[in-house]
Formats: sequence, C-alpha cells, structure tokens
Amino acid sequence: MRNVFRNTVYFIFISCGVLAAQSSTQLLSSQTEVKIDSIIKLMTLEEKLGQLNQIGGTWYDTKTERLNEEQTAMLKAGEIGSFLGITGAAETGRIQRIAVEQSRMKIPVLFGYDIIHGYSTITPIPLAEACSWNPDLVEQSAHVAAIEGSAIGVHWTYAPMVDIARDPRWGRIAEGSGEDPYLGSVMAAARVRGFQGKNILEYGSLLACVKHFAAYGGAEAGRDYNTVDFSERTLREIYLPPYKAAIDAGAWTVMSAFNEIGGVPSSASSWLMTDLLRDEWNFKGLVVSDYTAIMELMNHRIAKDSTEAGIVGLSSGVEIDMVSRIYLRKLSEAVRSKKLSQEIVDEAVRRVLRVKFVYGLFDDPYRNAKPEKEKELLLKKEHRVVAREMAQHSIVLLKNEKDILPLKKSTKTIALIGPLAGNENRSDLVGAWAWARNPNDVVSVIQGIKAKVSSSIKIVYDKGCEIESDSGARIKQAVKIAKQADVIVAVLGESQHVSGEAASKSNLDLPSTQKELLKALKKTGKPIVLVLMNGRPLTLEWESENIPAIVEAWHLGVEAGNAIADVLFGDVNPSGKLTVSFPRNVGQIPVYYNHKSTGRPYNPKDKYTSQFLDVPNSPLYPFGFGLSYTTFSYSNVTVSSAAIKKGQSVTILVDVENSGNRAGEEVVQLYLRDDFATVTRPVKELKGFKKISLNPGEKKTVEFTITQDQLAFYNLEMKKVVEPGTFTVYVGGNSVDCKEAVFEVVD
Repeated sequence: MRNVFRNTVYFIFISCGVLAAQSSTQLLSSQTEVKIDSIIKLMTLEEKLGQLNQIGGTWYDTKTERLNEEQTAMLKAGEIGSFLGITGAAETGRIQRIAVEQSRMKIPVLFGYDIIHGYSTITPIPLAEACSWNPDLVEQSAHVAAIEGSAIGVHWTYAPMVDIARDPRWGRIAEGSGEDPYLGSVMAAARVRGFQGKNILEYGSLLACVKHFAAYGGAEAGRDYNTVDFSERTLREIYLPPYKAAIDAGAWTVMSAFNEIGGVPSSASSWLMTDLLRDEWNFKGLVVSDYTAIMELMNHRIAKDSTEAGIVGLSSGVEIDMVSRIYLRKLSEAVRSKKLSQEIVDEAVRRVLRVKFVYGLFDDPYRNAKPEKEKELLLKKEHRVVAREMAQHSIVLLKNEKDILPLKKSTKTIALIGPLAGNENRSDLVGAWAWARNPNDVVSVIQGIKAKVSSSIKIVYDKGCEIESDSGARIKQAVKIAKQADVIVAVLGESQHVSGEAASKSNLDLPSTQKELLKALKKTGKPIVLVLMNGRPLTLEWESENIPAIVEAWHLGVEAGNAIADVLFGDVNPSGKLTVSFPRNVGQIPVYYNHKSTGRPYNPKDKYTSQFLDVPNSPLYPFGFGLSYTTFSYSNVTVSSAAIKKGQSVTILVDVENSGNRAGEEVVQLYLRDDFATVTRPVKELKGFKKISLNPGEKKTVEFTITQDQLAFYNLEMKKVVEPGTFTVYVGGNSVDCKEAVFEVVD
C-alpha cells in the first residue's frame, strides 16, 4: 500500500515538473490546477496547515546547521511550508533535501529573506534609487540583488516595499519611492521585473513580494506600526496604485501590513485581501503576513485568542502565517469543530502550491542550492559597476552657490571632516536592511576621493564628532585641521540604525553635535560642501541658508565613496531629483506637492487662509527638485489639440535646451491639473517623466501622451470616470518651476 501511495505522489510531481518548465501563463492552465488539486486530496489536514506555516531561522549565519530537533521533526512531518531568514546555498539545500526526501508528501519548501537593496553588493536605499528617475537602472539594480539572493539559496525576497510615504518621521520611508503614486508605481513595476527577471524559472530570479498591503506608509504621526485612517478615495488614488502596478508587473506574492485602515487591521481585511486583491485585481498568487501580524490581531483587540486570530487571518485571505505558528497549532481543531471551513484551508494551500509550481520547485527543488555560486556571484565586479552607476544617479544636488562644485582637481588641500567621511563608520554608508554588510566591502568617502585625485592634492581628515550627539570635544581639532584647507567637504548625516523599521523620529535635524561642528566649520570662512548621508528627508533650514553647496547623497551602498567622488569632482554630472519633499521643520509635516486647494487656499496677503503664521506653506526643497552642473531651459509647451473627446488621448510637446556649458541629464516632468470637477482634486499630479541627455547648446523636443486613464478619477459614486472640462498641463524640471498649457475634454 505504501509503494502505491509513493508512486502516486511521484507521478503527480513528475507531471507537475514538466509543466514547471513552461511559461507562467501555461502554469496557470486548468491542467495545472488539476494537478494541484490532486496533491491537496492526498494531504492530511496537518500537512495542509504546514504549508501555511513559516518559521524563522537564524539571521546572518550562513555556515552552521540551523534547524533544531523540533524543527527537523516538523519538517519531516510536513508541518513547515517556508522559512524566513535561512541563507547559504549548502544549508538551504540540506534543509530542502529533508523536505523532499524525508517528508510524506515530499513538497519542497520556500526560503524567504529580506533582500531590500542588495545582499553583498548593496546598492542605494530604495528612496535614493527612486531619485534617479531611471526605472531601467532600478530594474537592473534589483536584478543584481536577485542574482545574489539566488546564490545564497534564497527563493523569495520580501521586496519591493511600495508604500507611499508623506511623512519623513516614518523611518521606513527609506525603503520606498517617496510621496508620489505615479512615480511609485513606475518604480514598483521596475523592481518586480528586476527581481523576477524575464523568465522566473531561470537561475538568478527571485519571487517578488509586494509590501506592505496596504497603506502602511500612512501611519499617524509617522510612528511605525501606528493606525492609518483616511477615505477610500485617498486610499485608491494615492496609496493603492503602486501595489496594483506591482501586481500588473507580475508579482507572485504580497505581504499584509501591520496597520489597520478605518478600524480593520490589514491582516484581517477580507475587503483588501479578497475583494480587492483577488476579485478586482485578479491576483493569483499568495499573501504572507508580516512578522507575527496574525498573532498581533489580538493586540488590535479584534481577536480574543490565537485561535480566533488564526481563523480571521486565514478567512480574510492571508495564506501564510509568518513565525507565530498559529495556523499550524490552532486551526486543525477549528476545522474539526466547524469554526473554519475545510474549503478555506484548501484554497489557501492551493495558492501556496501554485507559487511553488510557478517558481519551478517541483521540477527542481534544488534550483538555488548551488554553493559554488556564492563565491562566483557575491560582490561580483560587474555587480559593483551597477551599484556605482546606481549610486551616481541617486545623488541629488540641492545647492551650489557660486558654482563651488564640481571641485577642481587642481585644488591644493581638501579638508575632509565628519563622522561619515572616514573609514570608521563605513557600515553606516549602506543604510538600513543591509544584512550581509562587511565594512571592508564599502568604499568610504576618503577612499573614493583619494582614488579620484592625484597625489599632489593633500587630503586632511578629522572625524570631528561621533554620528550621534557627543560632548563635542573633538570639534576644535577638526576646525584646526580645516583651516589648513582650500575647501572643506563635511560629510554628515544619520547612522543606518535611525532609519528603516522601528526608527521613527520626531526631530529631523542633523544630530546636535554634528550641527555644532558644521557651525564651527562655517566660522573658518572656508568654502564648504556639505555631503549628507541619511535615510529620510532632514530639516535643513540653517544649512540651506548658510552652507554654499549641499549634496544629498543618501545611504548609497558599497560604492558610496566612489560615486560621491565622481560627483564632487565632476566626472559625473548629478541628475537626481527628489521624490519626497523636504520640510522646513517638522511642524509642516505632512508636506507634499499634490495637496488639495481647500476652500481658503494659501494667500500670504490674507491671514484667513490655510497657512502657518511662522513658516511658509512650501517645502524647503520641493518634490522633483534637483540641480545640475549645467542649466536647462524650457519653452514652447504645446498640445496636439485644444479640445479632445472622451476616449481620446492628447500629445504634449516641450522644447528643452541645455543652456549651460556642460553635458548633462535632465528629468523632464509632466504634471496635470483637473481645473474643475465634481470632487476636489489635487493642485497638480505627476503624470509622466522622461530623462534625457543634452550636450551644451543642444535642444530636444520631448513628447508626452496623456491617456484617458491619466485623466480619470474617482467620482462621487467612487467610479473611475473622465469628466468634461479644462485641464492645465505643467512641464518643468521640478513640481514648482513649470511652463503651462491648457486643453479641454468635451462630451
């Protein structure tokens, strides 16, 4: 009898393996679903719940065996469907062998890991990468991460994070693409394509996981894990588009968020996970909870105990319980007592198995268990080339008074000052979510500059202070050294630990001792270039008023020092543009470009309008802003037709000229305003952008097409429509400085 059973399972797996070599579309054929159903019929209830159970491993360690006796027994019993945090191709291969050779059903397991912006070849944080406005390069960066993730035996990355964030106090703003839904959608799709590759069955591709569904970035007060509460209109028009774009790009997995929306925690929201994601968006993959999010339904007080939490979570459409083991331990009795239907369990298992088929694990469960690939692919030279180019494009030039930058290579002495300038704190240059960092792999700013300039240029260095506030005892020594120089490069900012998860802040100034250091350097009278390294927008009013040159470098990854030197000395002309507004102070927050007008829109001559008494409404640096070592002029904004009918598109043309004396790249941005509508609309919305290269004196005509979908919005009945009326087009180099044109939509 046992041999008959084993032969039956073997036939099913071999049949499924043939299908796994086909395209994803073919994988979702009715024949594939029949095979999945055949497997489910052979499974016990405990084995089914095992597929929905993800347990955690020991992070960082890639050498030792990391399953204890209990976990090994669970794996053999078919009680584990996936792992979090276990890496190392040899170890994942060993564990997989237990699953497919020693368990009754022989179902392969998935290995998931948070590869957010690279594994060994760490690229810039996602917020920085978005400032490149270069989705092709962002896709390439994500694919490098996927290749290295495959090399360490991982199948599944918990990225991209596509949460829109309008509050820089929220530490996880570092992991997303900023404040705009259009740009966020473009970057979300690019990252999914990069992680999953052109063919997800090829080596070097990872399953992407879109997170955090939904609206996690809207946390009140920017405090992580906090409540989210806004209208369905705001949810659909601002927060949901990047998730939808990622799903449309082919993402196979989604992660539920910690937060609630309007009284319903995401991991308990059948409207989010079933009505919207599955029924409206036709998502066929699986949903995994965030870390212990199912258990946390008890803290939200919508579940009185873990059994109820598990029933609510699974019934809502969250297939995999990350770490808390509630599905495995509590739901078998719930099924047997009819508190949870067997059909809900079976459908969840079906979705998990479907993703394993799509990734080809039934055909080759050891597809990423190739230890020799770790040495071959991690920190590969070609990967570092991508990381350097990505970092170059991520840098934003915020200020350049009297053209201090680029620095002349004939400069005699450069004072390099600051806790992030030298070799001591290289780990901080990579930013949050950089698990495999090795400080020796990171190029520091002093290393990058020394490699850039000739030996005839003297580099004098002093740390000046620690990254976090200290006594300031070293400031005098730093000033003494700085006085020897022709120019000061001050490299200041945040450590990697004060952005990312659980890193919300109420004060966004530079740490106090760093600011004290900068003010002391200012008193020397020497020209200063401030290089900022941070994972969020900072409040820089004093710096903007007093420092002649400011470079927003973010946390740039392993090639940080080289990329910064490339820009400082003009070998690369900076082309980055902000994807999130920089507030003047925290009292302005939230401040974002696509706000509404209100009934009393801002008027500085009328006190009784929507404004602050002590600070302008405008941000210090607006969305889309970024300088270059050259200048660009815009002219001749024209529309293809003054009036179009519903259903038609309109073409926008604009001439852009390099009016400076250096070659450069410009991000040409197109914004749109619906002038009058039945519901209030933003003052403007990004609807397109193109990054172009121009030589000095060169002019190009840039063309945009505005489709009906870009004109549509949710009306009073929450239906997406295009209403007749006039639309104003804005085209420029940022969200403020634009040329305008008008067209009309008629019935």
